[in-house]
Amino acid sequence: MPFYEKGDVRIHYAEAGSGFPLLVIPGGGLNSTVAGLATHPFNPFNEFQGEFRVISADLRNAKGGESTGPLEVDRPWDAYTDDQIGLMDHLGIREFMVLGFCIGGPFIWNLLKRVGDRIPAAIPAQPSGYRPEMPGMSYNNNMKGWGPELCARRSDITMAMVDTFLTNMYGGARADFVYTVTRDFVRGCQTPILVLPDDVPAHPYAVAMETVHLAPNAQVSLYPWKDTPDKIPLAVRHIRTFLRAHRLAGSAQSVAAAAQ
Repeated sequence: MPFYEKGDVRIHYAEAGSGFPLLVIPGGGLNSTVAGLATHPFNPFNEFQGEFRVISADLRNAKGGESTGPLEVDRPWDAYTDDQIGLMDHLGIREFMVLGFCIGGPFIWNLLKRVGDRIPAAIPAQPSGYRPEMPGMSYNNNMKGWGPELCARRSDITMAMVDTFLTNMYGGARADFVYTVTRDFVRGCQTPILVLPDDVPAHPYAVAMETVHLAPNAQVSLYPWKDTPDKIPLAVRHIRTFLRAHRLAGSAQSVAAAAQ
């Protein structure tokens, strides 16, 4: 897999196929990697590279990945989003659709907040969200499972920095809803959204469905969609139909913009 580099950031990415670009954000929390897609309910590279240009990357500083960069403690979500936008810019891609698993849900909303005019459609699959009955879950899990391993690899990063980073990512005003945007933002977001809900501690069903009810152009796939192997192809078929429809809309917008 090649690398995209900008300053101290080095992002390891993969791409396959051709056609309208589809950015895939793997699940796995802060250890999100392209290799991890092999353990997902389905692998978007296998499913979609026949008709889309599928692109994915290891998250910065993920265990098992090859992307590296500073730990930007004051802007955790935006630092990762910088990498995602920067990669698409590096590849010369203006418009792209996004499919994100797990932590990819909050990233999708942050991308829509920052470059929504470039994204004709998005799919949060088993999206992460804030669960008020388990308020410290994301912070605690990463303080135990992500931070110590990262510090062991990186002498420039301390657990005090990890604490600040995770507090700014999951605590304070962020400790609500989808972490990256407000309900008012979702209510005003006109981008077509297809949500594939889950219901495990880190992927609250209630939050996923609240985004469906709030976003004016949202739809929801079947639920549950991955509890038995026979249901997953139905969800993938729904995703494919959704992507095809909005690929055409995105291409038309690109042509119109070029003509102006």
